[in-house]
Amino acid sequence: MTDQLRAKFENLELNAGLGKISAFISVSTAFLCLFGALCFLFPSVLTTPELRPLYTQHYDAFYFSLMAGIVISTGFGAFSAIARQNRYGFYGLCLALIAAVLGCGVIKAPVLPSLPFYAGFDYFVLTLVILALVFIPLEGFFAKNPEQKILRVGWVTDMKYFMFSHVGIQLFSFLTVMPIQYWITHIPNNPIVPLVQAQPIWLQFIELLIVVDFTTYWLHCAMHEVNFLWRFHAIHHSTEHMDWLASSRLHIVEVLMTRFIATLPIFLLGFHTSVVFAYLIFISFHAIFIHSNVRFRFPYLRWIIATPEFHHWHHSSEKPAIDKNYAAFIPLYDVIFKSVYMPNHLASVYGTVGYKIPNSFVKQFTWPFKRYVNRIKKRFSNSSDIKKD
Repeated sequence: MTDQLRAKFENLELNAGLGKISAFISVSTAFLCLFGALCFLFPSVLTTPELRPLYTQHYDAFYFSLMAGIVISTGFGAFSAIARQNRYGFYGLCLALIAAVLGCGVIKAPVLPSLPFYAGFDYFVLTLVILALVFIPLEGFFAKNPEQKILRVGWVTDMKYFMFSHVGIQLFSFLTVMPIQYWITHIPNNPIVPLVQAQPIWLQFIELLIVVDFTTYWLHCAMHEVNFLWRFHAIHHSTEHMDWLASSRLHIVEVLMTRFIATLPIFLLGFHTSVVFAYLIFISFHAIFIHSNVRFRFPYLRWIIATPEFHHWHHSSEKPAIDKNYAAFIPLYDVIFKSVYMPNHLASVYGTVGYKIPNSFVKQFTWPFKRYVNRIKKRFSNSSDIKKD
């Protein structure tokens, strides 16, 4: 199924006049509206608890936004299906009608009991809409590689990563943040916390970036140098096309390790809540921006904070660039530890070298373990052969 999906919708040119653009807008908007309608029907299990007060306060605005999305999807779908005879426009029209039925109140959903778990469908929809509205036009006007298509090779797989990481936000928090919180609460009278929180907010923010990037720099370095860790990190490097969506391609093991290592100093040093909130917003956009397909150079800023030029070289498969530019925020670490690579031209070739990593989301999940599973199978096979002899 996924192979067929990639074959049909990857490396697809959205030519004007054939109904493809209107069909794409219709289908993508309809899917988002469908998820949004489900959030309205089952808010206790499909929405993020921290955002529910916002939804209650501005219920009408979110509801009319849903209805507007359905209208937009229906309009583009009808145009594509009727005027351009495009079957995908018809699919978008059908999905929009389903979203309308679910979202207009015709179906009364059962009242579910209060549950301790949730899926962040609302978080997925909101972030995808915001990021798409920002980065698709940005990459369109300032593309480093103008020939790269919006629906380039690998975007289906990357979209699955994006959805999984946002819908499963509670799972990641449970496995990373909660153990640290439990451990921190058992540290009596941490003398560092009052000293940190007594400082200005802006200074705490800078300190947080410095500390977190120092810890993640060495974790990132280990992921390249330690073969076992590299097999997980190689999934991120397997993309051969850089854009805003490529940042989502991360194996769950890498996500858990990185978030744990990054979260530990935040709680241990006791940074103010507003500083942590500002940091989370910053890294959410910054991590996507440095992967985006843009040609910005930032001649002076690139040595102060990581830029797309800096991070694209980290993803480059050119020999001089391999195992370089580990820093997520502060390139100075790479300068100090002699792992920086920043020539005068921009990177253009990406992907892993010497590894054939599958394109499937599921196969990429199992790929890092495959080598060790085969070793175990071989041992059992050899031991069984010895017993027979």
